[in-house]
Amino acid sequence: MNMYDLIQKKKTGGALTQEEIYWMVNGFTNGEIPDYQMSAMMMAIFFKGMTREETLHLTMSMAKSGEMLDLSKIPGIKADKHSTGGVGDKTSLALLPMVSACGLNIAKMSGRGLGHTGGTIDKLESFPGFRTDISIETFEKNASELGIALMGQTAELAPADKKLYALRDVTATVDQMSLIASSIMSKKLAAGADLIVLDVKTGSGAFMKSEEDSRALGEEMVRIGKDAGRKVSAVISDMDQPLGRAVGNILEVKEAIATLKGEGPQDFTKLCMTLGCQMLLAGGVAGSIDEAEMKLFEVVKNGSALNKLADLVKGQGGDASYVYEPDKLDQAPLKVEVKAPASGFIQRILCDEVGLCSLILGGGRRTKEDVIDLRVGLVLEKKVGDEVREGDVIAVLHAADEKSAGEAMERYLAAVTIGAEKPEERKLIHGIIE
Repeated sequence: MNMYDLIQKKKTGGALTQEEIYWMVNGFTNGEIPDYQMSAMMMAIFFKGMTREETLHLTMSMAKSGEMLDLSKIPGIKADKHSTGGVGDKTSLALLPMVSACGLNIAKMSGRGLGHTGGTIDKLESFPGFRTDISIETFEKNASELGIALMGQTAELAPADKKLYALRDVTATVDQMSLIASSIMSKKLAAGADLIVLDVKTGSGAFMKSEEDSRALGEEMVRIGKDAGRKVSAVISDMDQPLGRAVGNILEVKEAIATLKGEGPQDFTKLCMTLGCQMLLAGGVAGSIDEAEMKLFEVVKNGSALNKLADLVKGQGGDASYVYEPDKLDQAPLKVEVKAPASGFIQRILCDEVGLCSLILGGGRRTKEDVIDLRVGLVLEKKVGDEVREGDVIAVLHAADEKSAGEAMERYLAAVTIGAEKPEERKLIHGIIE
């Protein structure tokens, strides 16, 4: 077996066998296959595509290129959730405690953010003392005893994907459906959960801009999960404007806490409920959507969902008092109001531009080495469809200095369109793939 023949086979539209794919992935991970040959293979796949079987074999070969977590010591069904990313996406912080409070064990691996805001790990580190660099033993113990545990992804988890993605990033082969799906699912499958619910975003702030592409990606990932013997479903959710009102790490933590108290924004609460219902149904905790919704509403109402977030924080070394007193969390030194330049209706908010505002303020990373300012970000006072008068506050910037605040304000005003006509309401949930 040699790489030249495999490139030739794929270039002419042939399907690679399981043995060939495993040989190729292992050889590339071990440094035996050079970048230039794997680049040629990625380009061949980009133009010729992959069959369902090829996509599964690529996913599993990447998952098995490193550590495959065995969570069998944790009783019951282990659940995980993954989002393809968006602006103001703090869903895990509220959703996972809600689901855990309903009786489903959460065992999740998360990464840090690279882009406009931090990832779930960065946000949780807003709680003083909270750690995600915990041992597998602590991870399993907390998931078993507390019903919820979250740790950072280790370097040993799907190393082939990390190496392959770096190559795709510089060879313009990122946006190929099988390669995207296998990259995401290889890490999820290696993390060991029995049940995975995917939140696939669509719109201007999403990786997939069109609903058609988002649905295709969701279907591809659900197929992979099914073929790998896991319970997987996908929710296609809107990201044409920021989710909720808060964008920025500590600001998003506060909004998640408010949601666990039943005081969160309507759209964010609805998304948590939709994803939560899918998790409870797949985990056998509820027999119908109505029953699942009732359980989720009840754990918010009786405070057990908020207590579960406190369990997570305390169980991993953090100060849980901040869960109950979020105003103690650090605050940015400057709050700057952004005012409407005209009267009318908010017709559009360019979601990805709002993300860049957060990045300008210091709430995200341009490189992996950048240090995030967890305090900064913005809160949207008005969203798409809201009526405003000239001079009304449409957003509040939380900034570390006047320079970044000025740049972010200019960018935000350019991202907002105000017109005479009220825009047609865009649905939050575009579909569910089971």
